Amino acid sequence: MTEPMTRITTAQIELVAPRAELDFFHQSSVHLPHAMTPLEAWTRITEEPLPLLGLAFKLRDAISARFGVTRIGGFSGEARTFVQEGDKLDFFLVETINDEVLTLSARDRHLDVLTCVTSVENTLTITSSVKVHNRFGWLYMLPVRPAHRLIVWAMLRRLKRNLG
Repeated sequence: MTEPMTRITTAQIELVAPRAELDFFHQSSVHLPHAMTPLEAWTRITEEPLPLLGLAFKLRDAISARFGVTRIGGFSGEARTFVQEGDKLDFFLVETINDEVLTLSARDRHLDVLTCVTSVENTLTITSSVKVHNRFGWLYMLPVRPAHRLIVWAMLRRLKRNLG
């Protein structure tokens, strides 16, 4: 993993590669009514997945499995109050965990993904970075690019609404 490239207040945002070498980068933030740790936010976001997200994961798994990509199944909805580096949160590996940063990775021969959830005061930010390794990775990212932006936006909006 590379050195963190961006700083928001005191939380270090980790990327899968230097920013100039990324094949996909997306960052979205929301101001919440109260502060929460990145793990608390992640748990709230994934405990009740968005409608149709389960179908999207099933479709992803059905297509990707034909190219040797491990099935991920989607978000389990399992509430986790404690994780440590090296643990799994659904299909992601926990790379970094503290009160301001939760970094999750998923890597295979087609692409590497790093999702960094940061929480500074009342601002929650989700930063996703991808490094593609081959043609299938490029094809995979064609629908993921626009879908990812919409999904993260909807998840953050829903979290803010649910927190009141």
